[in-house]
Parts: sequence; structure tokens; C-alpha cells
Amino acid sequence: MARPAPNLQLDERRPATTSSIMPPSPRYRAETQHASLGDSFFDVVEPARFPQLILRFRNQRWAARVGLDALTDAEWLAHFGKFEPLPQNFRRPLALRYHGHQFRVYNRDLGDGRGFLFAQLRDAEDGRLLDLGTKGSGKTPWSRQGDGRLTLKGGVREILATEMLEALGVDTSKSFSLIETGEALVRGDEPSPTRSSVLVRLSHSHIRIGTFQRLAYLGDAAAIERLLDYTIANYFPDIAAAPIERRAGAFLECVVARVARLGARYMVAGFVHGVLNSDNINVTGESFDYGPWRFAPHYDPAFTAAYFDEIGLYAFGRQPGALGWNLTRLAECLLPLAGLASAENALANYQSVLQREFQLALLDRLGLRSAGAAKDARLAETFLEFLGKTRAPFEQAFFDWRGGLASRARAARSSAAPYYETPEFAQVLECFAEHESAPRANIDCPYFQRAAPCTMLIDEVEAIWAAIADRDDWSALYAKLAQIGAMREGYG
Repeated sequence: MARPAPNLQLDERRPATTSSIMPPSPRYRAETQHASLGDSFFDVVEPARFPQLILRFRNQRWAARVGLDALTDAEWLAHFGKFEPLPQNFRRPLALRYHGHQFRVYNRDLGDGRGFLFAQLRDAEDGRLLDLGTKGSGKTPWSRQGDGRLTLKGGVREILATEMLEALGVDTSKSFSLIETGEALVRGDEPSPTRSSVLVRLSHSHIRIGTFQRLAYLGDAAAIERLLDYTIANYFPDIAAAPIERRAGAFLECVVARVARLGARYMVAGFVHGVLNSDNINVTGESFDYGPWRFAPHYDPAFTAAYFDEIGLYAFGRQPGALGWNLTRLAECLLPLAGLASAENALANYQSVLQREFQLALLDRLGLRSAGAAKDARLAETFLEFLGKTRAPFEQAFFDWRGGLASRARAARSSAAPYYETPEFAQVLECFAEHESAPRANIDCPYFQRAAPCTMLIDEVEAIWAAIADRDDWSALYAKLAQIGAMREGYG
């Protein structure tokens, strides 16, 4: 059973009115929507008090979009290291409650064990509701035997993952802040003691499939309906006017489409999340909560990221199936509201949406126009067959052929040119002839004039960390982030 929530006083529910931001930017729009769900959905918690605060990363691009870019470093540390409340936001953080399947085993002892929802804001560009959530911010009622902390290496790895995925067009949480916190942590999977940190993420949603699973496990139909109404109102307003008997089915259809897009873009990015448990999948189809992620050097469906995934449950090629399995768990939670036929219809669309999203994601990465579903499907099939049979370097192949045939001369100078003389690639060339370059292919920009693309292979990640661990040298990390920035500009 869920732990009882503390009795919240009315003044704790009210937004904070004091802050070191004086005055806030006009782009800053505070929200406290999640509190409206009620205290059975979260626990009010206190953040950890750290012995030291050293700012290692602040995401100025996204800070600008939520009106926090003018903060001084001291103000930044106060809000994202000491967790002094932002103006008109939560007075105290909320550790969210959820359950979930972890490697297909149901776990009712989950919840935010080393993180919390710190604040909610509006994206100044598109008006989306955004969450500022944490990792490594201290113990909560859901910490179990954990210390509620995050290793500095874990924080550095998450920055690299999210920045790279964003540049590649994958919907992802944004690493907003990383602060080193001056503690020595003991971990079984890292040389210990190891350095500590606290990470703040900017995400579109922290409503997980596991959030619905918890309520279904508790048999709380009224709370499921309340969560469904909240989620539709804040994340899927286009279906808010649907008849009551259609809303749950329409919601499931939306989630299926979002998660299918995520799975397709993982595959086209060559990315392996590593822990696609149902508590790590949110309903807006945004990638978050990264564990031992990896990028595949070659197209290999069996490539596995997590050292503890001994059977390859979440291997590269199994990710679409894993996401589909999680969606089925969500559908089970919604059966009383959606009905069996509506739930089955929504799930039946998953495979076709996934395939089309894969084709569109491939076209995006190659900078090509659609030539119609049939020709797009043929290009996707032949390009994938080329990558699989030849084991051409994954990122290099996409980089070399950005713009399709318009890059033929450029690709001929590539270190991967021998792969493009194979019979498998001859078929790809035939497909390229059917697809025009898109206006945003941008192949004349500086990024695509390089000899090699920006990559994020495990050896590079470990080298970046080794410089920090051995010499406190952060230059390799910042240089890599600059490369990713050029890549992001190249892909537009």
C-alpha cells in the first residue's frame, strides 16, 4: 500500500512569494499545476543540505526559454543547489509517487527516491507546461536503502546523453543544471569513493505509465480519472472536448503516437536507453531518466547498453517492442474508462505509427523530402539493410549522405567511402534518386564540411570522465558540448 501523505497546511500549498530573482524576467511564467492533483499523488519533502556547491553546467539556451537566464551564478546555486523556491512556485518540493514494471517485474516500492518536482514553468516559445525535476537531491520516503544522491559521473553522462539526443532530433528531457556537491559516495559500479552532484532536468512531463499503474494497483478508479483529466488538460488539450466516453481512448491513442515517435527516433539515432521500464516512460513521449545508456557504433539489434541487462531485454533492436509492452500496461490501467475495444484499437495502431515515424525520422536525419509513403518505406528498408549487412559506421553514414545525392562528392572523400561501393549501397543510391534534398538539409554549413561527425561512443564518454576524475579537467566535456552545439545548428 502507498505510504500516507503528510497533512499539508494551506500555506504550504500556496505558491512561494519570495526569491532571489528580483524581479523575474517577463518570460518567466510560474505554475503549480501538479499540486492540484492532491497530496495522495506526492510527498512534500525537504532537499538535502550539501557541504559544497560548485556550478559545473547551466543550460543558458533553455534558461532563456523559461526566463531564468539572467540569474547570477550565486542565484543559480541558491535555486538549484539549495533549492530555495522560485517565485510563485512550490514552497517545498514534491516527491512523486508511482509504481512500475522493472525488467518486467512489478515493483510497488518505487517513487521519487532521490529526486523531486521542484517547480513548474511555461515555455515562453510554445506555452507548454514544463517541470523542473531533480536527481540526487536527497532522501525521500521512497529512497528505500539508497542515500538519495547522484554521482558526478552520472550527472556528466546525463548531460552528454540529453544534449546529443536533442541535437539528433529526439524528444528528451533537458539537462538544466549540474552542481557538484562535495560528498564522497560509495557505489558498487564505480571506483569508490566517488564525487557527488545534484542534477536538475527540464521536462515536459513527469506523469509516467507507472503513475497510472500505481493507482490501478490501489484500485483507485476515482484517482485514475482525476489523473486522466489533469493530463489531458495540461498535455493533450486538443482532446479535452471529446465526449467523456471517448476521452480515455483518445488519450491512449495520443500516448501511443508519442511513444511510437520516441521509439522510432531512438532507432534512427542509434541510441540505447538501457532501462525502458514502465516507470521511465512518460505519457508525453519524452525520453528521460537515463541509466547506462549507449550509442551503437554500428547497426546491431543485439547491442545492449546496461551491464545488468543479461538477457538483452532492452537491447537496441528490442526497444520498440519494449515500448509497446509498456503501452499495453498503460492500456490495462485505462480499461475501466476506455473499454476493451477502444484500448485494443489504440494499441493496434502502434506498429504502423512506429514504421511511419521511423521513415520520417530517417528522412529528417538525411535531410530529404518525402517522396510518398511507399518510396519512403523503401528507402528506410534499404538504408537499414545496408547498415546491418555492411556494419558501416552508424553516425558517419548519416553524416556523409546528408542531402542524399547532393552529397555524393562529399561522401566519396569520407573515411567510410569503401562501404558506399557495396551492392547494398547501390540500392540505397537508387532510393536517393527518388528523394530530393529538403530545404533544411543545410549541407553547406560548417558542421557538414567536417571530415567526421560528432559522435558519442562509450570510449569518448569514458575519456571525458577520466579527465575530470583524474585531473579535474573539464575542458574535454565543454569541448564536446561545443561540438554538439555545432551539430544541433547543422541539423537545424
